[in-house]
Amino acid sequence: MIGVTAESAPLRDASEVADFARNSFRPSAGDRVGVELEFLVFDRTDVTGQVPVSRVERALPARLPGGSKVTFEPGGQLELSGPAGSLPLMLTALAADVAAVRDALDAEGLALAGVGLDPVRPARRQLTLPRYDAMAEFLGRPYGALMMCSTASIQVNLDLGDRPAARWERAHALGPMLLAAFANSPLSDGRPSGWMSGRQAVWDNLDPTRTVPVPRTGDPAADWAEYLLDARLMLVREGDDHYRTIRDGSTFRDWLDGAGPRRPTAEDLAYHATTVFPPVRPRGWLEIRYLDAQHPSAWPVCAAVTYALVTDDRAADTAMAAVEPHRQAWEAAARCGLADSRIGRAAETCFRAALEALPRLGADAALAGAVAAFADRHVTTGRSPAADLTLEGLL
Repeated sequence: MIGVTAESAPLRDASEVADFARNSFRPSAGDRVGVELEFLVFDRTDVTGQVPVSRVERALPARLPGGSKVTFEPGGQLELSGPAGSLPLMLTALAADVAAVRDALDAEGLALAGVGLDPVRPARRQLTLPRYDAMAEFLGRPYGALMMCSTASIQVNLDLGDRPAARWERAHALGPMLLAAFANSPLSDGRPSGWMSGRQAVWDNLDPTRTVPVPRTGDPAADWAEYLLDARLMLVREGDDHYRTIRDGSTFRDWLDGAGPRRPTAEDLAYHATTVFPPVRPRGWLEIRYLDAQHPSAWPVCAAVTYALVTDDRAADTAMAAVEPHRQAWEAAARCGLADSRIGRAAETCFRAALEALPRLGADAALAGAVAAFADRHVTTGRSPAADLTLEGLL
């Protein structure tokens, strides 16, 4: 079943998985936020055609003013990963980079589109790295290909603070409400898909041992350790440029219990953790992964509201009470968005709490105004961004 990976001491037993998980939840003194933005790229003269990564790379500025890192996803989605910092500094730096990239692409006839699922083009992979080859084999079609090549998201990364368990719980409980509020992927193959967040629908059809939320019993580290142990092995690294796809359904626990020709190592465990994709993933900070990509002018609202409701204790207390009856309503949030009246009412309360918190977090009047305008347009009316999305408006 298992090949050979980088050399290190074999793991003795599940206690070392528990140690790894505890290290993922170490308290931190800061309240930094970092954001990773994924965008689809379209040719304005041919929205049905795939834009080669090489063409996008040629169009990009040689240097971004805010210091963001530029990478590409397997289907050619462009990702900007901004430097972590305080909310105001992070937003300023990343907004400058988004503007620079958007202007550069526009000059070459390309459009930077913030949407969670490609509305018109079929899934087609551009990057052929060994890891992606193995992932594609494991995840299969159509949903694996769609996830890798056609989806785009906003990932909000948050410091754990001095009470990691509280932020962990908040990030999960708020998930359906935030998913609904920022649902922005209603189209597939040029037609309505029946989902406000078609991107989330794609994720729901992948291997559940690595995509469902981590069960929560009150001990985040123990819960994360169990999740890692029970997730199926996707692929095993056999060198810097080779990965073996595992298709027999075995889990990391099976490997640790002796199912392979050798015992797994710490490197194997760390790599396995990069192949599981729950809606919230701990990595010494929290990765919030359930948010659809937003229009290039709207992503700061998404980042600011998420940050405020998870990190500000007063806002979080109000928001947690509002979402308590709906904390498991992931499917309703993805399918209906804010049109689900229960989630919509909770969102109104949560956005008010976020607006009250933003001045305490250093946000300026412009950001608060943008959040208020988003709430007036979408939350108060019960219309997620997806409800108003058209291909013309996207570009």
